[in-house]
Amino acid sequence: MTNHSSHSNGMHSLRTEHLYKVLVIGDLGVGKTSIIRRYVHQTYSTNYRATIGVDFALKVLNWDSETVRLQLWDIAGQERFGNMTRVYYREAMGAFIVFDVTRPTTFEAVIKWKEDLDSKLMLTNGQSIATVLLANKCDQGKELTNNGIKMNQFCKDHGFLGWFETSAKDNLNIGEAANFLVKHIMATENDILKSVVPDTISPQLDSNRQMSCSGCFK
Repeated sequence: MTNHSSHSNGMHSLRTEHLYKVLVIGDLGVGKTSIIRRYVHQTYSTNYRATIGVDFALKVLNWDSETVRLQLWDIAGQERFGNMTRVYYREAMGAFIVFDVTRPTTFEAVIKWKEDLDSKLMLTNGQSIATVLLANKCDQGKELTNNGIKMNQFCKDHGFLGWFETSAKDNLNIGEAANFLVKHIMATENDILKSVVPDTISPQLDSNRQMSCSGCFK
């Protein structure tokens, strides 16, 4: 969702504001909350309680003439087995799917999360939303680095834009992964806007037309 606002500092400058809903999903205990807290608040703790249902956080990015507000939805790991994800996913423009490099079962679950996402949410152009894979807790196990080629192939096969090794503890690659995702969301949004053919008169013109016809039916 994008709008334009103008601020005056002696002169008018056009600042584009974007609001994007981004999902953070994956199995229980993979570090979704830790990643969000590190990214938004620059804090880290080892004793977060398990998220119940869904939690929210807001991150504001100021890039040149663009203000990007990221509404991060931290969705509980067990929600994939419930019916609420359809409601939680609604209107999201991007997603991170997270797994824990020290627990292979959480990697196996990645495909199920992606299938759940793709089956319940689509962009207006019929495409899947921009999704990035996060291999989290890499401070505890480096075995994935050697499998980079396999991971690249996995991302291609399953519709991920790419993947990042992340560590909420060491603050590794979280901001980079977010910037990568946001740039793709912005590019996707531009493509969608270009492909939409205006089939109605703009509201302003419409109201003028109504005003000029206000006496037509007397």
